[in-house]
Amino acid sequence: MSRRDFLKTTVVSSVAIAGTSGFAHSEARTLPPKPDLELKAAEISSKLFADDGLVIPIANKPTVSSLAKGLDRTMVLGGGGEYYIAWYCGFFHGLYEAGLDMANIPEMVVGTSAGSYIGSSLLSGEFYRLRTEFDFFGKFPEIFSKMAPLATPNLSQMRADKVNMSATDGSIETRRTIGAAALAADNKLNSDRIEKLAALLTGDSKTSWPPKRMFTTGIDCYTGERLVVGQQTAKKNNIALAHGAAASSSLPGVAGPTLLGQRYVMDGGICSNPAHVDLVAGSKRALIITLTNGVTGAILTTIPHPIAQNIKDVEATGTKVKWIVAGTPPGVNLLDPKQIEGALRTGYDRAKVEALKIKEFWV
Repeated sequence: MSRRDFLKTTVVSSVAIAGTSGFAHSEARTLPPKPDLELKAAEISSKLFADDGLVIPIANKPTVSSLAKGLDRTMVLGGGGEYYIAWYCGFFHGLYEAGLDMANIPEMVVGTSAGSYIGSSLLSGEFYRLRTEFDFFGKFPEIFSKMAPLATPNLSQMRADKVNMSATDGSIETRRTIGAAALAADNKLNSDRIEKLAALLTGDSKTSWPPKRMFTTGIDCYTGERLVVGQQTAKKNNIALAHGAAASSSLPGVAGPTLLGQRYVMDGGICSNPAHVDLVAGSKRALIITLTNGVTGAILTTIPHPIAQNIKDVEATGTKVKWIVAGTPPGVNLLDPKQIEGALRTGYDRAKVEALKIKEFWV
């Protein structure tokens, strides 16, 4: 056999082995997709979903938001797990006692994850019911534990969680990678629970939506795009308020993804503008409340969160901002229901400090 025939035979044999060997298949699966296919897939997706109206690209420079242009007072509520929902309940309870009607003062509210629950409850008249429920859960956290989408993670959930907690940037490519892991996680039991819990917390299981002032955020798992749901897009895509909140809090490896229209969506905090403050840019005054300053405190993703810069970009459009950082006790687990009682108290106490300042800023 000539050298040329030997090499030809060897190549053919290798191809045949690749068709039967698990190792060869594994190597083949790690090959990156061809750029032309990626571009084609993006084009197909963009064309098919062009009319659902959910995509609003995250602004990477100071830009006036079409949603907030011409508005006076807007509010942004960031995310942070069960801990932060409880903190918000205590905080807004305290503001109400101080004479601030937080349901009617803001002309627009942007809520992400925990903020989507509290924002929608404020605008739909469900706040005091939510506050009472969390007061109960604070006394009986084990009941919330049975309802919340928390369980011993399986391997696919662990993979999604570890991928999310390994991110070093907030690029759309990174978001797609995390989204792929979220989609591949076996979260069926937890997904069922989060939708039921969302219906309980929002007081909604149908297709209603609060006034047009309420917006929730999420990240499309497949495309990595930022999705924003308001009254108009909710009606167009048949999205219930409970689903909007559930999607906004679908943390990879823990819960969801949640189907919004025909898009599977993960937590809105999985990006480099976690509170989506750019959506209120251009309003006259914006009250922005976040759990951390983006540098210190408990986290639910390792994507860098340059919140201070996000806010500077909003201010550069002419919007006057009051930024409140809630903060967290050292070592707090944001998803532990045992933290609820303490968070309620901490939020309530903080309201006593901030109420007068908010009045001076808004009224």
